[in-house]
Amino acid sequence: MAKANSRLAREARHRRIRKKVLGVTLRPRLSIFRSLNHIYAQIIDDSKSQTLISMSTLDPQVRNRTDGMVKTKKAELVGSLLAEKALSKGIDHVVFDRGGYKYHGRVRALAEAARQAGLKF
Repeated sequence: MAKANSRLAREARHRRIRKKVLGVTLRPRLSIFRSLNHIYAQIIDDSKSQTLISMSTLDPQVRNRTDGMVKTKKAELVGSLLAEKALSKGIDHVVFDRGGYKYHGRVRALAEAARQAGLKF
């Protein structure tokens, strides 16, 4: 029962955050989803309801480079590759949506790696 309650609590936090965080064309939203083994990140333009860029640990360019890595290092790799992809498409400012997760561990690793690669938020 505790798992269902913690999942529901995260979803409630995410809804509460999403009331305030909105991605527009000039500053799209960087949204994060974290599962037990993988991490997913998307850059979304909410005004058009369109995903501009997505990256996860399941993408072939990430998966080929992650053998033997811990999950935090995989998240750093996803963050840096996502930022490079965004900068190549002309996106340099985003709004960060942590998805109801605490800002630590894999979520923080992804965000810090994206910042170091040149994404501003």
